[in-house]
Amino acid sequence: KDIVTDKRSCNFSPGSPLIRIYDAGKKKAGVEEFPYVIHMVSLEKEQITSEAIEAARIASNKNMVKFVGKDQFHMRVRVHPFHVFRINKMLSCAGADRLQSGMRGAFGKAYGKGARVYIGKLLFSIRTHEKNVHYAVDALTRAKAKFPGR
Repeated sequence: KDIVTDKRSCNFSPGSPLIRIYDAGKKKAGVEEFPYVIHMVSLEKEQITSEAIEAARIASNKNMVKFVGKDQFHMRVRVHPFHVFRINKMLSCAGADRLQSGMRGAFGKAYGKGARVYIGKLLFSIRTHEKNVHYAVDALTRAKAKFPGR
């Protein structure tokens, strides 16, 4: 079997991307309409999967729509899952050493996407009125539970 190490081995996008919507609420609202903004900030250098980003978006959006209404805020997802995760599957049966070649050609097959996040990176932002700030903080607290790390 020939080992492929050129550009042909990187042509992968795992299905359709899980997260397609990056804005929620009243998208066209100006700065004057929603003067207060609440950010969710990463405190660790980590990788966040697109599934976790989507789960956090759904949780925070649902919470905001339930308590303040869909035209009383604007939420934006600030991270994009561009990084492709890969896995080098290994056999774990008897005689596996005869069937596979260890770490030779161990580039792996793509199995998901995620965002690489550094310390201080903004993950989510919610713009709203002063009276709705505590609802936005609560929505981002619910979204925080969907992410690994702090």
